[in-house]
Amino acid sequence: MSKKKDLLKEVIEHIDITSFDSTPIIDAMRKMSFSSRDTANATDILMQMVNDKDCTVMLTLAGSTSAGGCMQVYVDMVRNKMVDVIVATGASIIDMDFFEAIGFKHYRGRMDILDSELRSQYIDRIYDTFIDEEELQNCDSAIKEVADNLEPRPYSSREFIWELGKYLTKNSVKKSSLIQTAYEMGVPIFCPAFSDSSAGFGLVKHQWERPDKHLSIDSVRDFLELTMIKMEAATSGLFMIGGGVPKNFAQDTVICAEILGKEVPMHRYAVQITVADVRDGACSSSTLKEASSWGKVETIFEQMVYAEATTVLPLIVSYIWHNGDWKNRLPRNWAKLFDRE
Repeated sequence: MSKKKDLLKEVIEHIDITSFDSTPIIDAMRKMSFSSRDTANATDILMQMVNDKDCTVMLTLAGSTSAGGCMQVYVDMVRNKMVDVIVATGASIIDMDFFEAIGFKHYRGRMDILDSELRSQYIDRIYDTFIDEEELQNCDSAIKEVADNLEPRPYSSREFIWELGKYLTKNSVKKSSLIQTAYEMGVPIFCPAFSDSSAGFGLVKHQWERPDKHLSIDSVRDFLELTMIKMEAATSGLFMIGGGVPKNFAQDTVICAEILGKEVPMHRYAVQITVADVRDGACSSSTLKEASSWGKVETIFEQMVYAEATTVLPLIVSYIWHNGDWKNRLPRNWAKLFDRE
């Protein structure tokens, strides 16, 4: 049996899209076929989002790309004004980003280790990535600590994550986390299934110890707040990594606005990177063209890229960064919409 310290010694290194220029690769892919051409087209659509002065860009995150080495990609997108709003799974924001912000790491794993052996050593596995379960439970405790020091009332996930950003400005070990960077740049983060993460464990313990006076997460408020942004923004674009709840949540703002009596345009731009198959009718893997039948997404500037995101995402964002058009883009600072809080 391998020792725990030997299994947790090779740290995942997050790719730096500023350290290489993917322009020649994307330009070459544009003249190719299959997923290469799709990737180049997706890059061009993201470039259009960045260059459209009226467009609010929404980044949606599902899956484990943050743990797998793409966390800095998302930070660079926020820091360099390519993203105005984030909708993500709780795991992407808490188990992966907040987890590293308070000083912990993800590790390069091995596929030949029995999961029963990993469990005996308190090591969690995400495919070929390892996480120290004891550190993850420390992350749970940090979430509880933040909750314990807030006014006991309902919070949207956006509002609670904003408080985490404030907490990290004073307590972070890693200063370039996504939560802290978004806080500093006025970019709101929504996690519509927030409790399905390390945050859930921390908040459950918070409520367990304070049955009569505790905070809670209001997912309906999440939906309203994100829809408020869509109504104010009008023109919007979606850059979606994976599918699931974040994808549907962001798309559904168009319909929600309609229900509220506000006519807003469908999302004008849309890119989705996914390995999901559409043949079983799964909603999270539905094509963007299908989403147009629901009145969510226009089909003029849309591209599905069927690829594992860590393989194409760095190429796409590196191209945008090296092009430099983001320098002329004004930050939307949608957090100001909620300044009353």
